Amino acid sequence: MSSFVDIVRIKLKAGNGGDGKVNFHREKFVQAGGPDGGDGGKGGDIVLIADPGMHTLLDFRFNRKFFAEPGQMGGPGRSNGKSGQDLIIKVPMGTLVRDMNSGKVIADIQEPGVPRVVLHGGRGGWGNSHFANSVRQAPNFAKPGVRTEVFDVQLELKTIADVGLVGFPNVGKSTILSVLTAAKPKIANYHFTTLLPNLGVVKVRSDGFVLADIPGLIEGASEGAGLGHEFLRHVERTRLLLHVLDISGCEGRDPLEDLDIINRELAKYRELGKKPQIIVCNKMDMEGAEENLERLRDKLQGSDALIYPVSALTVQGFAPLMDKCMEMLRMLPPVESFEEVEGADEFRPNEGEPFTVRRENEAYVVEGPAVDGLMMRINMDDAESMAYFERTLRRMGVIDALRGKGATDGDTVRMGEVEFEFIN
Repeated sequence: MSSFVDIVRIKLKAGNGGDGKVNFHREKFVQAGGPDGGDGGKGGDIVLIADPGMHTLLDFRFNRKFFAEPGQMGGPGRSNGKSGQDLIIKVPMGTLVRDMNSGKVIADIQEPGVPRVVLHGGRGGWGNSHFANSVRQAPNFAKPGVRTEVFDVQLELKTIADVGLVGFPNVGKSTILSVLTAAKPKIANYHFTTLLPNLGVVKVRSDGFVLADIPGLIEGASEGAGLGHEFLRHVERTRLLLHVLDISGCEGRDPLEDLDIINRELAKYRELGKKPQIIVCNKMDMEGAEENLERLRDKLQGSDALIYPVSALTVQGFAPLMDKCMEMLRMLPPVESFEEVEGADEFRPNEGEPFTVRRENEAYVVEGPAVDGLMMRINMDDAESMAYFERTLRRMGVIDALRGKGATDGDTVRMGEVEFEFIN
């Protein structure tokens, strides 16, 4: 059980954008060269790729922080900083990435080898060469790169398979999987041998499908009993269920009761009971199987239930069952996908101009990402830089917002660690 992990929480952070450079051209015989500071590089993205060779999220138990490389600062001579390297993270196919704060699905990673950007790196800041004009010929300030946030996300593995084998423990699901596919699941005569979903590909002439052995369920699984919640989620992606019964009753259970119990558990967990299913009566080679099969047929007479008797031990009865599976799969909708937020746009670094104004004792406090960024690129000892600062505050609406909160001439305004006197 310890080797299989299908839910983990990790921290993701795209790279910060590199800061713009403040620099002036210098060379022999040129005393006052113009501004030539370069732009900062873009921060690295967080990219997820589905790896068909991965079947568990175990690796994330030991490494829970994934931070992409930041962009580098711009250089002199209008030299732009190097962009940060994207951080590529491999996950199993069928992994959901969910934002822990909003609960929204950021990405549903299904297609193998297709990169998905889930967090965008910050944009690089402008160097001081961008701020030069006919009036301001020697700007002594630059723009910082956009800082990115740390996101807490949950990775949740939901097995991708066309057909799922469900049923009580020890009814022969793993043996059926080994008979129909090249998969080699662990098989033994005790409960809960299968502790992780095993997948295999079933070949039916020129066609085929993916078959998953979902670990054994028990009564109360929908409330989390046994391995219930650990593996019921893996049924969600399947298009068709093969409900396997030990029709011989050799384990001392009544297969008719088993059928009802498992169907009740499926119905309680996100309406999995509505999925189409075929009843597979295994162990037909054993004593008592024929009698119980007749009882089952009598019970389901008049319903649209599909019953297929098989024997995994003697490998009999599977050809018509597989033909029926293919027939139904051609008519059923594709594997379920989960609704994502609009791409990763909601998880781009905030480059807007939000701010808040609040009263704290005798001062007005202005705070927010736009204000923080502005304070970082202002040179308090430079007149041109301070003039730019004032114009930017007016353009952002900070002055109007302060006035709306009741600020008058001479009041104290605090931004970060700096205090100003308000002048309307």
